[in-house]
Amino acid sequence: MQHALPLTEQTIAARLERLPYSRWHVRITVILGVAIFFDSFDSLAIAYVLPVIIRDWSIAPEKVGALLSVANFGQAVGAFAFGWIAERLGRVPAVRITIALYAVMSFACAFAQSYDQLFWFRFVEGIGLGGEIPVASSYISEILRAQRRGSSFLAYQMIFPVGLLGAALAGAAVVPSFGWRWMFIIGAVPALIALVLRHFCPESPRWLACKGRLREADEVVTHIERIVSHNGAQPLPPLPHINARPAASKTRLRELFAGHYARRTLLVWVLWASSYIVSYGLQGWIPTLYREIYHLSLQQSLNYAVAAPLGSVLGSLICVFLIDRIGRRYWFIGAFLLAAVSLIGLWAIGARTALGMLLGYGFLSMWLGSINMSIFLYTAEIYPTRMRALGVSWASFWLRVAATVGPLVVGFALPRYGISGVFLIFSIFALTGGMAAIFMVETR
Repeated sequence: MQHALPLTEQTIAARLERLPYSRWHVRITVILGVAIFFDSFDSLAIAYVLPVIIRDWSIAPEKVGALLSVANFGQAVGAFAFGWIAERLGRVPAVRITIALYAVMSFACAFAQSYDQLFWFRFVEGIGLGGEIPVASSYISEILRAQRRGSSFLAYQMIFPVGLLGAALAGAAVVPSFGWRWMFIIGAVPALIALVLRHFCPESPRWLACKGRLREADEVVTHIERIVSHNGAQPLPPLPHINARPAASKTRLRELFAGHYARRTLLVWVLWASSYIVSYGLQGWIPTLYREIYHLSLQQSLNYAVAAPLGSVLGSLICVFLIDRIGRRYWFIGAFLLAAVSLIGLWAIGARTALGMLLGYGFLSMWLGSINMSIFLYTAEIYPTRMRALGVSWASFWLRVAATVGPLVVGFALPRYGISGVFLIFSIFALTGGMAAIFMVETR
């Protein structure tokens, strides 16, 4: 397919922008969506394993927080390392490596014979989990057209809370009947996805173009155009105008702090940290809290724990339908404030009973889930292609730092201030996120 316009980074972007949403986009989204599903599944599987192994292996309370946090620390390492790898080797090779890594290590976790073995297997698994999401999110953002990118991208991101719900349902069904090891065996399924990624998912044309590999970018876009147009049977829309910007041959970390990007970078770091210190601080503990604090049976504890990811899915669905209309800024302000109200309510009255905990934490999960899903979209939108993966990955790095600290906060505060005190502490972080959201740049 020949094009009269000169081959530049701008014309590559324009040709992608004119493509109507098609079965090709659906196929790519489904393939990476399955990987995202199991990423979230694997990240939460440990929560539904803990109520069993705490008693089987006589794990002390202080070690519970460490076991939850070590995978998150590994994810911080993975987010940093694979953001760099994705900028240099490409989006698709980086995603393939991360998927293979976390799938193989999930299988290894299934055969752990001690706390120490599971501890280190989870750390290495976390490296893959932390690297996959930001790189895959950057890739999806780059193949979608700007028009209605918000709702399309968030529909893809919806798979993450669905994966959390899948982990909860699997935990309630599998752990009491077949044992905890099967949770990790299920999590190894994505190893098959890594094998097919290279065949079905081409490299990001925007990334190729911004690296000066224009001929390769042209070949990829031409192939996509043929698929979408059914070999020319359906004419494509005219090329939209894309403003030309000077290209950068190499992305450097200091660009994240240059000019107006410095304010954006620091702001999203606060947003990511504020949201995820609450989310990851609590979600890994929830089944154990039902078991140890409210003295429910194993089956009851796992059943009650399903309410949180169910609330997350509901809140994420609401976000998908409304965020393009409301705008990113107002959604984040409202969601953070509602999360803070939920936490204060749990501190005041909700955490006194298991049922109050179920209702209050389910409501909280609605708003945290919507923030955690849409923050990938917002972060990808505030950076240009040449630094998008780096910007998202560094923001995700702070997510993992917060996720590492969060479970330790619970482990420290629970014996000193009780479950109500834990919620009061986390309400401070939610309020901080809401205040920071006031200064967001609207990308709608």
